[in-house]
Amino acid sequence: MTRIVDELVTLGHAVHVVTALPWYRRHAVEPEWIGSWVHVESTSWGSVTRAHPFPGNDKTNLLRRAAGFLAFSTLAAFQGLRAGGWFRKADAVIAMSPPLTLGLTGWIVAKMRQAPLIFNIQDVFPDAAIDTGAISNPLVIGAARWLEQISYRAADAVTVLSDDLRDNVATKMPAARSECVHIIPNFVDTTAIVPTDRATNYRTELGLGSEPVVLYAGNVGFSQSLELMLIAASALPEVTFLINGDGAARSTLETKALGLKNVRFAGYIEAHRLSELLATGDIHVVPLKAGLGRVSVPSKTYSILAAARPVVAAIDKATAVPRILESASAGISIPPDDAEAFVAALRLLLANPDRCAQMGASGRRWVETHASPTAVGLAYDRLLGQLRAP
Repeated sequence: MTRIVDELVTLGHAVHVVTALPWYRRHAVEPEWIGSWVHVESTSWGSVTRAHPFPGNDKTNLLRRAAGFLAFSTLAAFQGLRAGGWFRKADAVIAMSPPLTLGLTGWIVAKMRQAPLIFNIQDVFPDAAIDTGAISNPLVIGAARWLEQISYRAADAVTVLSDDLRDNVATKMPAARSECVHIIPNFVDTTAIVPTDRATNYRTELGLGSEPVVLYAGNVGFSQSLELMLIAASALPEVTFLINGDGAARSTLETKALGLKNVRFAGYIEAHRLSELLATGDIHVVPLKAGLGRVSVPSKTYSILAAARPVVAAIDKATAVPRILESASAGISIPPDDAEAFVAALRLLLANPDRCAQMGASGRRWVETHASPTAVGLAYDRLLGQLRAP
């Protein structure tokens, strides 16, 4: 979203951003931001308002998380009316989900500012939570479904990342409004993420040697089939399996990994070291549990390709990530949760370093031509123009 703002500013738009105080790495507001519920920064192109996200350390406590989302969404709505001048008319309001509650936040701000609403969907909720078993209470599911439908219907345009997400969202809207769903894919900044040598400082910091490293980098949640990493570690003891990130499932996964000396865990790394992190892995893993490929497009895929590393994706067939890998000739796709196929794919790539290098180079070429920030910025600019047209 930061880069989308940059691109819109480059195209001449004034932008007022309402977001959260930095909190995600530790699931608590970063120490340097403690002291105020709201922080407003004026810029040459608009402003950035950061509001308290009301985070909780226990991501498995859905009631606590829902309360936090609701509190943040309410505070964000108030700040959205204030940003750039109280109730000043805007050309458009863009809201992003998750959390799904920001759909109504965006609708309130858009109505008060006499502006069309663009609702950007990164993951389709509550489908992902239902499919993973994170929510099962019929009342909670019913409330979430209701909120989802009214949020889609309140938006003047809904943007999604892939054909799969478009089909999913369109079926939940009146047929006459299905044309309001637009595909604008994610992207990667290929100037910020560049291919580098595998012998990184980060590898040294973690105490890793020159052995092959299979890397998962990102949220360690219940949507990802990261047990596959543990099964593969048992089958490939000469390979280090690095799980780099944090999330609700990490503690459970660490317990399951006890006794596997070739499995390592590490926390989030600073953003400016992302290229270094990605270069540390010889092969990257992008796993999603069965059924989730149609509701989520892991944006880490673009970053991995930009770093010129091959991917093994354990994701539903014929969904966005397998299609990208096929188009880019940048990796291997296998069925989700298929441990045997996962190990076989890793064995194949580990035994063919030249093929890995070819896949990496091919993936880099693909993102340079298919997933540029400029193209995505122009797509949003065109959509804004359509919504403003009489």
